[in-house]
Amino acid sequence: MRPEAVPQPGGLERFASPGKGRGLRALRRYAVGELLFSCPAYTAVLTVSERGCHCDGCFARKEGLSKCGRCKQAFYCNVECQKEDWPMHKLECSAMCAFGQNWNPSETVRLTARILAKQKIHPERTQSEKLLAVKEFESHLDKLDNEKRELIQNDIAALHHFYSKHMEYPDNAALVVLFAQVNCNGFTIEDEELSHLGSAIFPDVALMNHSCCPNVIVTYKGTLAEVRAVKEIEPGEEVFTSYIDLLYPTEDRNDRLRDSYFFTCDCRECTMKEKDKEKLKIRKLNDPPSAEALSGQKLCTGFLDLCIPPSELLEICELSLDKMGAVFEDSNVYMLHMMYQAMGVCLYVQDWEGALRYGQKIIRPYSKHYPSYSLNVASMWLKLGRLYTALENRAAGDKALKKAIAIMEVAHGKDHPYISEIKKELEDH
Repeated sequence: MRPEAVPQPGGLERFASPGKGRGLRALRRYAVGELLFSCPAYTAVLTVSERGCHCDGCFARKEGLSKCGRCKQAFYCNVECQKEDWPMHKLECSAMCAFGQNWNPSETVRLTARILAKQKIHPERTQSEKLLAVKEFESHLDKLDNEKRELIQNDIAALHHFYSKHMEYPDNAALVVLFAQVNCNGFTIEDEELSHLGSAIFPDVALMNHSCCPNVIVTYKGTLAEVRAVKEIEPGEEVFTSYIDLLYPTEDRNDRLRDSYFFTCDCRECTMKEKDKEKLKIRKLNDPPSAEALSGQKLCTGFLDLCIPPSELLEICELSLDKMGAVFEDSNVYMLHMMYQAMGVCLYVQDWEGALRYGQKIIRPYSKHYPSYSLNVASMWLKLGRLYTALENRAAGDKALKKAIAIMEVAHGKDHPYISEIKKELEDH
């Protein structure tokens, strides 16, 4: 189907963006906080660790979910949610029973299996594809190195291993393309504190190009993606979202973009690099720091992925902060990264006072480094509000929760369930 024949969300159009390929453009003015469009998930998978807390079908968070009578590993709000999810869940249900504890395909494999099933069940264009069809996704196949190709072959092997009864597979070449498309166009759904809930495909949302100075933000209401303006958007202006965490300096952001999405950003922030000096701030020292010390700022990442006891993990974070702190200001983004890791460990072991100490150090630099209406800043205010309240400092807790709400009302919309929940927390105080 030709793009111009596809029904478009009002006020927006798909167009050829100079130097960027396809893009999304505004046909009218949008105010800050205004909803541009929403997109239901083409398909989605709930992460395994959230089963029992969220509905596998609609991702709603509630108590008293009913489990699947066969596999007893999928949970639903009600019979309607279960019936609606069955065409997808049946791909996994019998395999879960057969493999037991050995059933462990990655989220990417699970999502790709659902895409294959969806394409068979619903070959015509869906409500998620008004602007861009899944089959139009970029794969960047020609840019994949041997390591990425090997990872895709591992995923294909897992797909064949864990899915068989209800699956019809295309040939290997077609699967390579599909996995490459999913890797470039998949979305991570997160909750109000940015905890991972699952993965999904939102074709129309994938049409938007990246900028490190985005004018929209993507948030989620269950398995519905919503796109809202975080800057005023004028008619004829391209709509940009961010594909990556914007905390880090220009070089790091573009390393990530090249590795995951195969392009270098040329937005104003990447050209002017206005925030880099503050993000990489070092202490005033009598002797300038060595190149070795400066390079060390990039070494302290990913500790929470290591399979070591939390107490040792926290000790690593604290030692790293002590060593890095001799050279770098607390507002340096690599110090902030390590503080965030340490805060995560404190939350995991329920050391509320320790978590609060780190959060208090993080929030001000976050507010400076991130763009306006950042979900990362809102999430940190929310964490702080809940920590203050748990430690019976209700005045500080209420103030922090209200700061979170002020950002979220723009990013999520004033009627979002997350905001209603936080307002209820305030009332209960």
